[in-house]
Formats: sequence, structure tokens, C-alpha cells
Amino acid sequence: MGELTIQIDINCDVGEGLGNEAKLMPLIHSCNIACGGHAGSVETMREVIRLAIDYEVKIGAHPAYPDKENFGRKTLSMSAANLTTAIVSQLHSIEQVLAEVGGQLHHIKAHGALYNDIAVQRDLAKIYLNSLKGYRDQVVLFAPCGSTFVTQAQDAGFTIWEEAFADRRYLSNGVLAPRNAEGAVISDPSLVWQQLQSLIRDKRVKSSEGAWIYMQPKTYCIHGDTAGAHEILLYIAQMFKEEFK
Repeated sequence: MGELTIQIDINCDVGEGLGNEAKLMPLIHSCNIACGGHAGSVETMREVIRLAIDYEVKIGAHPAYPDKENFGRKTLSMSAANLTTAIVSQLHSIEQVLAEVGGQLHHIKAHGALYNDIAVQRDLAKIYLNSLKGYRDQVVLFAPCGSTFVTQAQDAGFTIWEEAFADRRYLSNGVLAPRNAEGAVISDPSLVWQQLQSLIRDKRVKSSEGAWIYMQPKTYCIHGDTAGAHEILLYIAQMFKEEFK
């Protein structure tokens, strides 16, 4: 699983049109593959899945609001039926490619606005979970640390891996700072490492307002579309060798 030998899981959102997956895969443990909602096509899914298999990276689906124009980062008002259809369609797409190429679906992680919305909107989370009910005994769901969605999904019988972000700032209430806020996205490798190290060693992260937030993550995200994602992961790999011997 690449150069990171410590027993943690680093995941990356991929298949989103940047074409950097061949560089990222040797340095991560899990990947979340865009499957047609906010980005992605049969061709990109096929290519990324093959890379994931080659590097023994766990394969995840990354469903989103069906909104390529806004890259899935805008909340959409959708009926329960339409949202369910959109999610099921995206999962069906990646399953078809997996059946063709090989590999096994390990997890599902919602993308962008959908990820943020289900973390705080119980009714929306229920729709999302209902759309995934056929996967309940087969896959893991990645979910924001400490969110109501974690408990809601566990109560519905899903296995959850709580997730923290190494390349995003948090607000003091434990939610991610809006992307348009100054400093919300961390692109300096040393600062990403600093936040990741705090999460791993101390199970806490400092918010943009200076408060400590305690978390128990099982997986840690580095966004594949963060500026310099490859350089960040190379830096982290080197620091792991030096600090976590």
C-alpha cells in the first residue's frame, strides 16, 4: 500500500479530472472515486480502478449531488426519489466498471455538499442511507468525525469509519470551514503534516479560531484536487519515516 507503513488509513478523492492518480496511488491506502455525479466517467473510473488494484489501494465510491457544473459543491433541493435515483445510478456505474475490471468495493463516501449536508440534516441522511441499504452488509461508510450521521448510520446497521481532514481547517463547532474562507484549504505540506500528526498522536485538531476539537478518526483525507496534493503526500511519507519509526 505504498510508502506509508504506519497502520493508519489515508484516503484521497480521485477520478475528478486532474489526471494525477498515477502519482497519488503509491502514497495512499484508500481512494474515493468520482462516479458520474460531480465528475467522472466510465473511462476515468476504469483507469483509476486499475491503478487502485495495481497499488492495492482500497476502492471506494464517491457519489454526489448530480451537479457537474458546480462540482457537487452546491446544495441541491431534490425530492427523496430523485436523490435516491441519482445515488443509486452512480453506484451502479462504478459497480459495472468493477465487474469489468475486477476489484471490490470497500467503502462509500459522499462528496462535497452532500457529505456536509448529511452530516447535519437527519432527514437527508435518512434518504441517503436508504439509498445505500443494499450495501449495508458489504461496505464501510466514511463519515465526518463526531457528526450525527455517524450515530444515525450505525443505528441503521452500517459499519462506519469516522474521517478527519488533514488539508482542511475546522471551525470550533467541529465542521469544516467553508472553502471560500481564508485559509480553509491547507496546501503547505508542513502544515498538513502538523495537523495530521496532531490527529494521529493526540486525537485532536486546532480550529481556525484556536479551540481544540477532539476526534477519533479511523481514516484521514488528503484531497486529490488540493494544490500540490502529490507534493503533500510525498512530504507526509517522508515524515512518517522520520517520526513514526
